[in-house]
Amino acid sequence: MKVELVTTLKRQATKILADLHISKEPVLITEHGQPSAYLVDVQDYELMQKRIQILEGIALGEKAIKEDRVISHSVAKEKLSKWLK
Repeated sequence: MKVELVTTLKRQATKILADLHISKEPVLITEHGQPSAYLVDVQDYELMQKRIQILEGIALGEKAIKEDRVISHSVAKEKLSKWLK
């Protein structure tokens, strides 16, 4: 992963962004020697967000199973058939 100072980002933003788009490698921005932010390609960021949503859905499903808040396929199909008419 590439690491850049915030002052370098301020001075060379166009170059850093161009490199980011080519390499697709995230850039860690530091301030006073400490990590401050990541720059990531828009497509990579959107893909990460979609993955997070999928993982959150899986976690909710697992929680529902643990709490016994599930129904069988046949019961679900019967309930939905009333709505789909």
